[in-house]
Amino acid sequence: MAIRPVLRMGEPLLLERAVPVTEFNTPELHALIQDMQDTMASLNGAGLAAPQIGVSVRLVIFGGFKSARYPEAEEIPYTVLINPVLTPLDKETDEGWEGCLSVPGMRGLVPRYTNLHYSGFDEHGQVIDRTVHGFHARVVQHECDHLDGILYPMRIQDMRDFGFNDVLFPDLPVEDD
Repeated sequence: MAIRPVLRMGEPLLLERAVPVTEFNTPELHALIQDMQDTMASLNGAGLAAPQIGVSVRLVIFGGFKSARYPEAEEIPYTVLINPVLTPLDKETDEGWEGCLSVPGMRGLVPRYTNLHYSGFDEHGQVIDRTVHGFHARVVQHECDHLDGILYPMRIQDMRDFGFNDVLFPDLPVEDD
């Protein structure tokens, strides 16, 4: 369909809470998801939230990739997740390096829940109900934060753990999330 421009940190829409999707399996919803897929693929992203392309609805896509930047990470199934609800399963967290298409060229060390349950709907209105851990849990939390107006730098606890990719990781492939 179309590769859309990705809003960057500083755009007011990225700081707003997105509205729930009320209609499933519509041509408009399918077109939006296709645009999100095309945009994410063109930028080698790990995931994308609708607000990142200027559409303030509670929709994220993620997974279906194996990235050179995360060689140790398990592959996450490609997922369209609408109106998500996230529930940490315990208080265990870990810190991991994250990047974002809306914060290009940078990375930060972000604490996230390690074990997570999430639910929501796919584009057809079918229920999604998963319990995940590790990298999968991290990606879901990162993408769903966008739906609440939160960008990953807001979660960094020590700003010394935030910087440009080429400075922090000079030997990694040049890509953004």
